[in-house]
Amino acid sequence: MKFIINLKKLAFALVIILVFVPNANSTEECFESTSRAIFKFNMALDDIILEPLAKGYNKLPDPLKTGTSNFTSNIGTLLSIPNNVMQGNFKQLGHSVGSFAINSTVGILGFLNPAERIGLKPSKEDVGQTLGTYGFGAGCYFVLPLFGPTTVRDSIGMVADTFVDPFAHVTIREKELLGASGNNLDYYSVKATGTIDFRADNDRNFESLEKNSIDLYSSLKSIYLQDRENKIKNSVNNQDEWGNLDN
Repeated sequence: MKFIINLKKLAFALVIILVFVPNANSTEECFESTSRAIFKFNMALDDIILEPLAKGYNKLPDPLKTGTSNFTSNIGTLLSIPNNVMQGNFKQLGHSVGSFAINSTVGILGFLNPAERIGLKPSKEDVGQTLGTYGFGAGCYFVLPLFGPTTVRDSIGMVADTFVDPFAHVTIREKELLGASGNNLDYYSVKATGTIDFRADNDRNFESLEKNSIDLYSSLKSIYLQDRENKIKNSVNNQDEWGNLDN
């Protein structure tokens, strides 16, 4: 009960913040020249670090790769639970809670995915999406170092995620929840592994996009904004080959 009350307080605070955010109802460029420079920096890091790691990850035996992907996805489901509550989407709440409970037990900490076999398919929700369901526009678009493309709404949501995500609470916030606890290394290891898993799954897509795009910056911006819009609307287009383009 206390956790739900805190979620309501956080939602109210975010609403107040966004009311005073300029251009909150339109997606425009903020500091495009700076964003393009940061984008080049991120792409350089991708070429040097992330792409080689992704290619190496793709060489892992399929059971190990699938198990790792299932594990990070199962941890990610925890963030969906409070956001389902804030969105009032109790059908998806049931899918999220049921999927996490089954996969974390029968599925051996999430390395297996028996919940999907019985029809439990939780959608990934975050605070940025929750704010979008409340009617707040994306605000201006920009690129962050390491984190990549975002908007005013989604950058605020990204910070808020660490306050509502149970996994963040038991790791980086060093709280104990239902007897579970962790540390910073646990949190960032899972996040890093999830990023590598996503990059590996979309390695060919990225190569094709780089080869065929006249302006890669604009292409990724368009894909990111459309992906976020589909997620907010829970569109069937959300289930495409690109998966989660938001970090």
